[in-house]
Amino acid sequence: MPTKPRVLIVDDDPDALRLIEYIFDRAGYEAHLAANGPAALSKVNEVKPDLVILDVMMPDVSGLEVCERLRAQPATAHLPIIMLSAKNQVDDKVDGFDAGADDYVSKPVDPQELLARAKAVLNRMGRNSG
Repeated sequence: MPTKPRVLIVDDDPDALRLIEYIFDRAGYEAHLAANGPAALSKVNEVKPDLVILDVMMPDVSGLEVCERLRAQPATAHLPIIMLSAKNQVDDKVDGFDAGADDYVSKPVDPQELLARAKAVLNRMGRNSG
């Protein structure tokens, strides 16, 4: 039996974290959670996810900074990252891509769109998707 793709979901909003976890869990992914940037950086090494869903606006260490740090490490430089944010202006999206994101999804998120984008990123990276 193939293993479920592992997704690390990072958001400082507990309600958003639970909603996104539910979306991925129902779609057959193994969901792991982090409530802030430092926890995300620690969990990446522990969980070794196939995909990271990363909120942009978080206190202390922003999602953009987490993304940049992951891109700077050889072990996580090619890890698929989808930025998720209520900031949806073109400049905000460009900042996400400049930080190294593979995709950028605006909140409020549509579950079908998020799953479709996750599947597309995983397929593009040659990883199995749910």
